[in-house]
Formats: sequence, C-alpha cells, structure tokens
Amino acid sequence: MFATRAWPAVAAVTLLAIAPLAAQPSTPERAAPRTAAGKPDLSGIWVATGAILLFEGEQAFAAARTADAAAGRPPANPDGTPPDKPAAGAQPQDFLSRRGIDDPMARCLLTGIPRINFRPLPFEIVQLPDRVIMLYEIHHAFRIIPTDGRPPPEDAEPSYLGESSGHWDGDTFVVDVTSLNDKSWISGVGTIHTEDMKVTERYTRDSFETIRYEATMVDPAVFTKPFTIRETFRLRPNERIREYECIESNEDIARFEKLLQQGALPTEKTQ
Repeated sequence: MFATRAWPAVAAVTLLAIAPLAAQPSTPERAAPRTAAGKPDLSGIWVATGAILLFEGEQAFAAARTADAAAGRPPANPDGTPPDKPAAGAQPQDFLSRRGIDDPMARCLLTGIPRINFRPLPFEIVQLPDRVIMLYEIHHAFRIIPTDGRPPPEDAEPSYLGESSGHWDGDTFVVDVTSLNDKSWISGVGTIHTEDMKVTERYTRDSFETIRYEATMVDPAVFTKPFTIRETFRLRPNERIREYECIESNEDIARFEKLLQQGALPTEKTQ
C-alpha cells in the first residue's frame, strides 16, 4: 500500500515552489562531517527542502528557506522553465494545453534525473570508498555511482536514470549522467528532452544538515543553452526509507485514459 506520506504524483510537485512565510529564528549550522579520506561525507537520509512544507508545515519550511538565504545558498528553482527551442515532435506548449495529462510521473513511470531528487519523499546516500549509492523511496529506485574512474559500460542502453559516474571537485561531488532515455520530464509540465541530454550534478555538503544541489542539463536538440536547476537537501536523521508502490490506488491513469479516448482535454471542471 501507499505509505501515508505518498501524496498524489502530480499535485505534490507543484508544492515545491510555494513561497516561504515570515522569517523564523535560526541556529548556528554545524560543520559537515568528513570521511577518513578527508572528503565531505554525504551519507544520510535527505529530502528536498520543498518537501519540508509537507513533512513539518509552513513554519518549518519558512525557517529552512530563511536559513538558506542567510547562508548564501542560491534560491531553489525546481520548477524553472528551460530555454526551449523548436525541436522535432511534440512541444512543451502542447503539454501545457493538456494540463500535464501526459506527465510520465502521473502514470507511475520512473522519474528521471534530475527530477527524482525533487520528489517529496526521502532518499538515502551511502558513501563508500569506490562508489556512492543512492536509494530512493520513490519507485524503489537506486543509483550506483562509481567514483574509481571506471568508464560507463559500453553496452549501456538509454534508461530513466541513465549511467552515472562521479568524481570530486574539491569538496563538491560531481556526477556526470549519460544514456538517459527521452521518456521522463525534467521538472514541470512539458519539460521534455531527448536521449542526447547530458546532466551534470553537483552535491556540496556545506553544513551538517544541508547539501547544496545543482543540476545542469545540456541537450542541443531542445535547449538553446545549458539549463540549471538548484535545491537544498536537508538531513532527516530520524527518517527511514519505506515501501512505496505508485501504481496502487493511482486513479490518474484510468481517468487520463478515459479523457484521451473521449478526445477531451482537462479543464478546471475535470481537475
């Protein structure tokens, strides 16, 4: 069954861009822990700051955003609009006119990179000497990111999460993602891409409780220039990864199929 925090797939994402309320008092931030090799230790269970609104409410969310501003972290933009240019096939405006009826996420398909990191469910990072493992509650997804310099497999096929390889740039963990399929969206409605998209992720644990996250996407067939989105991840030390089954109780699939068969597009009355 759904975990109690597994909110409807489409509606949950829109909450991530809600503006903060009044500022709340903050406490001094503790330094990030380090491994025996001297690198910041990314290990822990994390959530995107946007999820704090759902986990703890408006005051906690506002306090988190205020703390980020005080620490000089860039504003989050998980629903930022990519710099689109004409490309073959369906265009973002086509999806907008259908109010997101084609969103792969609403059909319980595996959320791709980087969108999976913005979902309002926790994920765990396990940092080992030769790899970093990421375990997502959403979709039972996982990523194994080598850090020992090995190249991506030669027989890699396009997939939702692609192939990742990582290295350190000072205190920032950099992940290059290739071999992505074109079946996922980047962020909001209609943010499509092709199989040629490449993603560069940057994870910087700048305090004990936070990781600055940045993902830059390059896809010449769709974007006029590189497109970057940012967020701050927050440590959830008392959280755990639970079972999540998206397809169970998902009424969107049947509703969308009925609308498509009728040739009807969603309106305010059908939402």
